[in-house]
Amino acid sequence: MKLSDVLIKPILSEKANKQAEKMNRYSFVVDKKANKLEIKKAVESFYGVQVDNVNTIVVPSKAKARYTKAGFIVGRKPSKKKAIVTVAEGETIDLYGSSI
Repeated sequence: MKLSDVLIKPILSEKANKQAEKMNRYSFVVDKKANKLEIKKAVESFYGVQVDNVNTIVVPSKAKARYTKAGFIVGRKPSKKKAIVTVAEGETIDLYGSSI
């Protein structure tokens, strides 16, 4: 698998921001076929940081239903895989692209 296909997008939420500030942990949505070694290589090459640890989570799909003018619509949201990456002490990843 190519390294450019491993990382899909970073997760930007309140919980992810707190972990980034306090524990140097960053969260990403990754390809479901990617393993921890590929995720580590991708983060190190794209962001130029030293990765200490990688934890992965497979989030199952969810059923979604809503009532519309056309009737009751039932569907499913796709499952996804998350990776929580711990970087070395003193290093950070600039996910917002602010060059201050």
